[in-house]
Formats: sequence, C-alpha cells, structure tokens
Amino acid sequence: MKQKPPKQKKTSQPAPARPGPRKPERPQIALGKKNFVIMGAGLATIVAGFITLAGGSMTLAPLLLVVGYCVLIPVSLLVK
Repeated sequence: MKQKPPKQKKTSQPAPARPGPRKPERPQIALGKKNFVIMGAGLATIVAGFITLAGGSMTLAPLLLVVGYCVLIPVSLLVK
C-alpha cells in the first residue's frame, strides 16, 4: 500500500513575491541651478540678438546670436 504524503498546514503568510520584469530606470537630469542660469543667459542673449536684428543692426545681432547659440547654450549643458 502506498502512503499519501502528509498534508501541509496552510500559513497566513503570503507567498514570496516573484521578481517580475524590471522597469528600465529613467535617466536622471544632471543639470543643476548653475546650468539653468547659464541657459537662461543664453536664451536672453538669443532673444536680444533677434530684437537687434529686427532693429536693423547687422553687426551686433549676428554676434549676439552666435554667442547665444554656439557658446552659452553648449556651455550650460557641459558645466557641472
């Protein structure tokens, strides 16, 4: 005669959670207050460049736009 295995007692503890598919972590923004201040200065310089361009300045406007787009905005992204 075969014997039946003993019945296990039911416990009130929940079953251990199985590790499900992991969510990919979102990258954190590494920009601080200093970066946003420099970026704001760059945007203000660009706006000033467009205003002077609308006023007819052909020397100051391009200079302001180049400084804003090519210097200040990239620097604001690279500074720690």
